[in-house]
Amino acid sequence: MNVSSPSISAAIAQLEAEFGLQLFVRRHAQGLSLTPGGRRFVDEARAVLAAAGRLNDLAAEITGLVRGPLAVGCLVTFAQMILPGLRRSFCDLFPEVEVTQFELDQAAIFEGLRAARLDVALTYELDIPPDLSFTPLLALRPHVILPAGHPLAGRKVLTVAELVDLPMVLLDLPFSTDYFLNIFREIGRRPKVVERTRDLGVMRAMVANGFGYSIANIRPATTLAPDGRPLAYVPLTGPPPLALGLVCSEGAKAALTVRAFIDHARAEVTEASLPGLVIGRDDCGG
Repeated sequence: MNVSSPSISAAIAQLEAEFGLQLFVRRHAQGLSLTPGGRRFVDEARAVLAAAGRLNDLAAEITGLVRGPLAVGCLVTFAQMILPGLRRSFCDLFPEVEVTQFELDQAAIFEGLRAARLDVALTYELDIPPDLSFTPLLALRPHVILPAGHPLAGRKVLTVAELVDLPMVLLDLPFSTDYFLNIFREIGRRPKVVERTRDLGVMRAMVANGFGYSIANIRPATTLAPDGRPLAYVPLTGPPPLALGLVCSEGAKAALTVRAFIDHARAEVTEASLPGLVIGRDDCGG
């Protein structure tokens, strides 16, 4: 939160003195824990902050101006390739919007939206809960990632059956892991997972250094791993495309700023306007 520990301690002490109530229990070497009264105060404080946020939304609706705070989440696997450019173009159009961004896994995105810490998030259509709304932007097909010198690197397409007995570097993130493993369950098999990582860059570097192949739906424009070694991307036939889009709570769409961001993303996140990605018919082997 970019606030020093002494400042936070002073603010907590001031709150406790003002209300005459102990909000936290202080434990040596374990930090702070909320008291039962503190937990009730947190619930009310969140309601107060949500109401204050609705005043911003009301002012924007009355004036027709897109302004105020906007908390945007993004799935960590493709945040570096999509979010900075999208945020830059949005802020150029709407300079009175104060955007904060968060790079998260799928589970943390759902939690952030439900707790109102996020207004909207860019992610895949992976197990979207019924209380959240998903707006698709792009359909991305899975690719097999291989070292450039691998015997299969020159193939136009690959099948899941051809990968089963090869060593795999799994991108191991909540919901993403199940998606990749389900690709193999469709043929009644399990992949030969030899390494796991939560970082897309580390996964690509491990593949480039010969630890195994991997699978991803996001394909960077560069064919180099982060350490400079070359990679090959081969479309994977069989599994359907995975939708990339925006997720938010149904109530969030009432805010003019959120609607403006969704409309802007629809215009900007297209096959022709993402210089950091390779998308399209050739990308799908079609």
